[in-house]
Amino acid sequence: MTAQPDSARSSVAIIGAGSIGVAFAVLFAKAGFEARVFDPVPDARRRGKKDALDRLKLLADHRLLVEDPAAIASRITFPASIEAAVREVNLVQECAPEKVELKAEIFVEVAQFAPTRAVLASSSSAIVPSRIAERLDDATAARLVVGHPGNPPYLLPVIEVVPSPRTDAITTERAEQIYRQAGLRPVVVHREVEGFVFNRLQGALLREAYCLLRDGVASVDDIDEVVRSGLGPRWSVIGPFETVDLNTRGGIESHATKMGPAYARMGAERGQDDPWTPDLVARATAERRTLLGLEEWDDRVRWRDEQLMRALAARNDTAQLRNS
Repeated sequence: MTAQPDSARSSVAIIGAGSIGVAFAVLFAKAGFEARVFDPVPDARRRGKKDALDRLKLLADHRLLVEDPAAIASRITFPASIEAAVREVNLVQECAPEKVELKAEIFVEVAQFAPTRAVLASSSSAIVPSRIAERLDDATAARLVVGHPGNPPYLLPVIEVVPSPRTDAITTERAEQIYRQAGLRPVVVHREVEGFVFNRLQGALLREAYCLLRDGVASVDDIDEVVRSGLGPRWSVIGPFETVDLNTRGGIESHATKMGPAYARMGAERGQDDPWTPDLVARATAERRTLLGLEEWDDRVRWRDEQLMRALAARNDTAQLRNS
């Protein structure tokens, strides 16, 4: 059974009963929190209650729960007002549409009723928090961060925590703590950029995919196949910097020497002049060597391959079950 949460993490409020709001409710309730979901539309609240239970049952079907779905669902409530939702919570997770004015209006109202210690987090996918904070007083802006999840957050544990220049450092720390208690892996974004890290990386791949389609290089499905059967499985284990670090003996510095000019030409072809300068490569190398010494390189390559083997074996087992 999932342990009940301590008083420091007992309740969160979620504003918006759409897909992301419901997904956050599932995530927090699964971790033992009381999750209160408010939406001004009664039908949305009713639909959200059904959707939450459906998702929990699906997780149970795939043996991803250690508690009965109904028991977890009982920790998700749908109060009829923001005031009832946010009183005595430690985090307010706003999941409204991607409109600055709407998000700011919500936080102005939330600030009237939420405890002064509560973290105010927006699920914004691209809007930087300072744009929302422009419409807030200093006390409210100090408690505001963006908490941008992978979708759905109960399956993708990364969450970007983005403070604005007006955010109190304690707010960022408390957001990280609460998200970790919920089983997420927070990544603090140190400088505001539209789209943060997640959507900038995703956008770079998507832009190139469209270009390859436009230029007649490959079809939609073939481009997807390269990601499905190549980049995707590898990136499910390691990220882009570790990928190139392990792809070439000698590590990331060796890879940059051998492949940097080709990648520079590819970028220039798209009008992008961002070469891997020696100082940038040196910085990436230093960070990678802090994480993995070259004397450990062979062992890490073996670890990578074993992770991919496990994933392949699991996929084969699933295919056999479907065909049996």
